[in-house]
Amino acid sequence: MPYHLVAFLISAFVVLWSTPIVKKIGLKSGYVDLPDPRKVHKRPMVRLGGVSIFIGNVSTWLIIWISGGFSELPLTSAYELLGVTLGGLCFFLIGLLDDLFTLSPILRLVMQVGVAVAAWYAGVSIDFSTIPFQGLVEMGWLSLPITVIWLVGMANAINFMDGLDGLAAGIAGIAAVIMLMVSLFMKQDVAAVLAAALAGGALGFLRYNFNPAQIFMGDGGAYFMGFTLAALGVIGLVKSVTTVAVVLPFVILALPIADTSAVILTRLSQGKSPFTADKRHIHHRLLQAGLSQRSIVLFLYSIAFWVGSLATTFAGLPGSKAYAIGATLLLGYSSWQVWRRIQEKSSEK
Repeated sequence: MPYHLVAFLISAFVVLWSTPIVKKIGLKSGYVDLPDPRKVHKRPMVRLGGVSIFIGNVSTWLIIWISGGFSELPLTSAYELLGVTLGGLCFFLIGLLDDLFTLSPILRLVMQVGVAVAAWYAGVSIDFSTIPFQGLVEMGWLSLPITVIWLVGMANAINFMDGLDGLAAGIAGIAAVIMLMVSLFMKQDVAAVLAAALAGGALGFLRYNFNPAQIFMGDGGAYFMGFTLAALGVIGLVKSVTTVAVVLPFVILALPIADTSAVILTRLSQGKSPFTADKRHIHHRLLQAGLSQRSIVLFLYSIAFWVGSLATTFAGLPGSKAYAIGATLLLGYSSWQVWRRIQEKSSEK
């Protein structure tokens, strides 16, 4: 059985098995997310679901390593793998500390930047960029700041998406599946195994996190998945050093990138801190328009599927055009349903 399939199944099983245990511990210890005017949920919810996602991925990595799945890696790839795994561990711990003790935004940011710099030194680095009409260009000294912005930015982008039941886990799971497909096509086996484990963990967690949610992943889970997705995009796709491969991670993760960028720019334009909590994210705006949580989440899933289809088409995967047509039809139908629902709510007022 291929290692990536084994990784997916193990991670999904461990998350499915461990999440109820984590929930029980969270309830007994009192680590719950309380309702407030900015949040959508109406009752206290355990916010430590990221622990089960992390356990699922780490146990999978260890099993694959012990079984020899990473035994023939060249030294540079081994350092990259170390950067992804240890970086994911550190981002998870930063988020877990915030879930348990509520860290200040500045302290979280400083810690995240430090971890991202260490990951860059380990080889998780964006060394090339694509410039229109010029092709690939070496980043030089810009590699460090751009890599740090990418890793830290994506970790926080996935966390910002975690505003509705099942939203962040589903978006991360879809992105991980697309990254798995593209990594396999490009023969990036290590990235494919890690993406498979992340996909299995995210989709397994949806069993308990989809509306109505029984548990939240918290900052620990969101930071871990966001960093790991960003890092896999670097070592599995950008390292391929082709014009198409360099842009693929940005296409796959276009939805959280666009949402987070728009919110931060709006906050800055109004003289507010980018860390200020508000209801400007796309899922908040759709809620205000009168849509249900499930409708919003499924609509945003359709967008994630669509941008994923663009990525597979750019990469040249077999059958990608049919996938893109299907994803476009799905997005068109879901967009029509959203528009129709908004019109109905507007007429009721």
